[in-house]
Amino acid sequence: MANEWIIDVLTDLKAFAERNGLEATVDVLDDARLVALAELASSAGGKAETTRAHESDTRDHPGLIAGRNHA
Repeated sequence: MANEWIIDVLTDLKAFAERNGLEATVDVLDDARLVALAELASSAGGKAETTRAHESDTRDHPGLIAGRNHA
């Protein structure tokens, strides 16, 4: 997926919100990430296996993306 960078951005934003106690923002960003995954899978012709693989990667290695110290 050429646009999967948006998932990385949402994951980074969620990690920032978690570190700073922004609980409502965490919930909204989690929902936004799921919506983005669904939309990307849909626009890619229903390649759900790609979506599942990416979601598994970020759950298994939360520090890879979210571990960067931004803002």
